[in-house]
Amino acid sequence: ISNMMKLVALAALMGSAAAFAPAQTGKASTQLRAFEDELGAQPPLGFFDPFGMLSGDCTQERFDRLRYVEVKHGRIAQLAF
Repeated sequence: ISNMMKLVALAALMGSAAAFAPAQTGKASTQLRAFEDELGAQPPLGFFDPFGMLSGDCTQERFDRLRYVEVKHGRIAQLAF
């Protein structure tokens, strides 16, 4: 019985260790690769722009302005809550 319990404990330990292993994923393909290295771009989506706000004018200044406004509105929403 003690060998069986050790085997079950070892199997549970190995299964839980596999949960923390990094996932092997390929690079996501997106339309806009200019901001792939910015903070917040995460696999598997990469840079995620669901409303297409940077589809036309995609300069670094516009990106920085939109990020600043998003953080400001988030802080105001947290204060209002």
